Amino acid sequence: MKKTSVLALLLAMALLTACAGPAKVPAADPAVSGGSAGESSAAGDTAVDDAFTGNLISGEVVSDSGSAEEVPVTAEPAPVPAPSELFSDRDLDPTYDESKCAVITLQGTTASCTSNAVQISGSTVTITDEGTYVLSGTLGDGRIVVNADKTDKTQLVLQGASVTSLTSAALYILQADKVFLTLADGTENRLANGGTFTVVDENNIDGAVFSKEDLTINGGGSLTVSSPAGHGIVSKDELTVAGGVFDITCASHGLAGKDSVAIREAAMTIASGKDGIHAENNDDASLGFALIQSGTFTIAAEGDGLSAAAGLTIEGGTFSVVTGGGSANAKTQTSDFWGSMGGRGGKGGMGAMGGMGAMGGFWGDAGTTNAADASGDSTSLKGIKAGGTLTVTGGVFTMDTADDAVHSNGDLTVTGGTFHIATGDDGFHADEILTVSGGVVDISESYEGLEGLHVLVSGGEISLVASDDGFNAAGGTDASGTGGVRGGDRFGGRGGMGGMGGMGGISGGSKGSIVISGGNLYIQSSGDGLDANGTLEITGGHTIVCGPTQGDTATLDYDVSGVISGGTFIGTGGSGMAQSFSDAEQGLIAVRAGSIAAGTAITLEDSSGRVLLSHTPALNYAVVILSYPEMVSGQAYTLTVGDQTGTITAQ
Repeated sequence: MKKTSVLALLLAMALLTACAGPAKVPAADPAVSGGSAGESSAAGDTAVDDAFTGNLISGEVVSDSGSAEEVPVTAEPAPVPAPSELFSDRDLDPTYDESKCAVITLQGTTASCTSNAVQISGSTVTITDEGTYVLSGTLGDGRIVVNADKTDKTQLVLQGASVTSLTSAALYILQADKVFLTLADGTENRLANGGTFTVVDENNIDGAVFSKEDLTINGGGSLTVSSPAGHGIVSKDELTVAGGVFDITCASHGLAGKDSVAIREAAMTIASGKDGIHAENNDDASLGFALIQSGTFTIAAEGDGLSAAAGLTIEGGTFSVVTGGGSANAKTQTSDFWGSMGGRGGKGGMGAMGGMGAMGGFWGDAGTTNAADASGDSTSLKGIKAGGTLTVTGGVFTMDTADDAVHSNGDLTVTGGTFHIATGDDGFHADEILTVSGGVVDISESYEGLEGLHVLVSGGEISLVASDDGFNAAGGTDASGTGGVRGGDRFGGRGGMGGMGGMGGISGGSKGSIVISGGNLYIQSSGDGLDANGTLEITGGHTIVCGPTQGDTATLDYDVSGVISGGTFIGTGGSGMAQSFSDAEQGLIAVRAGSIAAGTAITLEDSSGRVLLSHTPALNYAVVILSYPEMVSGQAYTLTVGDQTGTITAQ
C-alpha cells in the first residue's frame, strides 16, 4: 500500500544563481510520460497542505542590474553561394571522348606522348595547352605540370596512373583558367610526395596535389594521396569535388581551398596532421567558404575535421569525425573553485564579497582545454568549424572531438540532420545566435551541451549529457581550444577569487537569452540545466532537465527573468541555489523535496486522479519544478515522489 505523507520540504531558500559541477555523469534513459489534463478541480479543492506552506521555490529575479538585449543582426562574411553557383555543368560531367584525347604513358623514369602540347623532360611532364589528356602508368620520381594559357580549360584523366615526386608535388597546376582532374571509372590512381618539398619557383608548393588555379576533381575512380610533409590536395583558388573515392594521408590539411571548397557525391577517408577539409582566404574575408552537399566522409584529424574561415553549409552526407584523438584527450579539471567559507558573487558585477575562502583561480571554472599550452599557441580541435555563419540542413554525423563538436564564430543554425556527439567541450557552440529548429541531436558527453549568446530552440529531438551546463547563454567568445584555461561563463560569473564572483561581467553581463518554443529536449547536467546570463523563456515544446544536487548548481539559472507561457517542463536538481520561473502564464509547481535518490519516480495527478506528468530522474535531486499547458494556477494537484504523497496548489 502506498504510504501517504507530505514531502519533506526545506523551509529556507537562497535566491542566488547556480554554477556548474565538474563530475561526468552517465547517459540517462529519459523515460517520460505525460497525460492530458483533466477537468479543473472544484473551487473548494484548492487548500494547500500545511506542510507545503512557505516552501515553494521563489521565482524572483536574481539581479535586475542588467537587461537582456534584442537578438542582434550580426555582420558576418557573405553567405555560402548556392550550389548552382559552385557546381558548373562541366564540373558535374566527367565524360570524355578518348578518341580525341592526347594519351600520356608514364614509364617509370620518363613518359611518352605524341602531342605537341606535351613536353617531356626526363621524369617531368608539362602540359601547355587546353584539351583532354589521358594518363596511365607509373612515374617513380617525377611530376605532372600544367602550364597552359591563362584562358585555357584543361582536362586530365587519370586512367590507372601513379605519380610520386620525392621533392615536390606529383601534380602541379602552375597556370590555366581551370583544370578538371577526372578519375576514370573503375581505375585506381595515386599521387604522392616523398616527404620533402624543394623550392622550384616563387610558389610555395606544399601539397602532393598543388594548384594555383581553380581545380575540379570528378569521375568514378579512386585516388590515393600521400603527403608526409605537407597537404594532400591544395587549390590556391576554388577547389571543387564532384565524385570519386579518396584515401588521403598527410601531415597538414587533407583538402584545402583558398576561395572555396565545394564537395558532392564523393567518398573520402582522410587522416591529417591538421584540418581534414579546410577553406581559408587571408586576403579576402568574404571568401574561404565551404559547401558539402553529399558524400561519405571518414576524417581523423589532428586539427579541425571540417573548417571554413568564412561560411560553411552542410546539406547532407555521412560523417565520421575524430579530432585530437577524441573527447578522451580533452584535459579536464574541476570547476568547483569556491572557497569553503567564501560567499558567492553575482554573475554580472562584483557580487557580494563574502569571505575570501580558498583562492578559486581568477578565471572562474576551469573546464576544459585542448593540447595547447598556456602561451596561446594552439591547434584547434573542433569537429565542424566556421568563422562566419554555419548552417546544417541535413546529414548524419558521428563525432568524437577533443574540442567543440560543431562551432561557429558567428551564427549557427541547425534545421535537420542526425548527430551522435562525444566532445571534450561544447556540443554546439555559437559566439552569436545558436538556432535549432529540427534534426536529432544525441550528445553523450560534453562540457556544455549547447552554448551561444542567444540559444533558440524551436524544434528537433535533443538529448544531452553535460559535465557543466546543459544550455548556456551569453557564454561569449569561446576561449577553449586557444590555449587558455576555459571559463564556463568566461571572465566573469563563476569562481573568481573566493567569494568575489569572478571580478565582474567583463564578458557582457546579462545580455544573453534562452528561448525554447518547441522540440523534445532532455538535458542531464552536472552544472546548471538551463543557464541564461540574461533571460529565459519557454513558450512550447517538452523539456526535461535532470540536474545534480552537489555544488553550486541549479535546474534553472537566469539573471533577469525566467518566464514559462507554454510547453511542458519537468525539472529536478539541487536546492542550495534553486530558482523557479519568475513568471508563469500557466500553472507551475516548484517545491523542495528533501534529499531524493536517483531513480525515484515523480508523478503529478489532477483532482480526479488522472496522471498528468510522470518522470524518473537519473540523478539525485532535492527540487521538483513542474509546469504543463493545462495546469491551472490556484488548482490543487497531488504530487508523489517515491512513496511520499502530498497535495499542493499550483502557482
